Amino acid sequence: MLVKLSSSALRQTRWYEYGIRFLLGGLATVFTGLVSTRFGVAIGGLFLALPAIFCASATLIESHERRAKKKVGLGGRRRGQQAAALDAAGAGLGSIGLATFAATFYALVAASVIGAFAGAILVWAVVSMAAWWLRRKLRITSHITQAKR
Repeated sequence: MLVKLSSSALRQTRWYEYGIRFLLGGLATVFTGLVSTRFGVAIGGLFLALPAIFCASATLIESHERRAKKKVGLGGRRRGQQAAALDAAGAGLGSIGLATFAATFYALVAASVIGAFAGAILVWAVVSMAAWWLRRKLRITSHITQAKR
């Protein structure tokens, strides 16, 4: 799969879908703030990884795919599930990068906050792209191996 930027998705999204994402993201932020106030920033920080936006995005992606297939006379249920699953796989790979961001920042923050951010962003980008590339290579290799059988 080629990673690309497409503005057509912006036109396909309805206004209330942006509202849903905004609301869920805001609620997750408020929840994290409340947890931090009650239990301290160390515990509250754990909740910053709450994937509120992903939950909304996965359901919206599924409904977009179903709608697109319905327009051409197909059911689209399976295609919607596959699209949401692909988004989840990307989120999983991104979480690997996020974990390395956190570990790098933690290791470097005592020396310099700005340096820690710069280093953590670099490590996040490299690890996330490497995870995506590795998944793609392993997937292609497994398809070739299965085709030879």
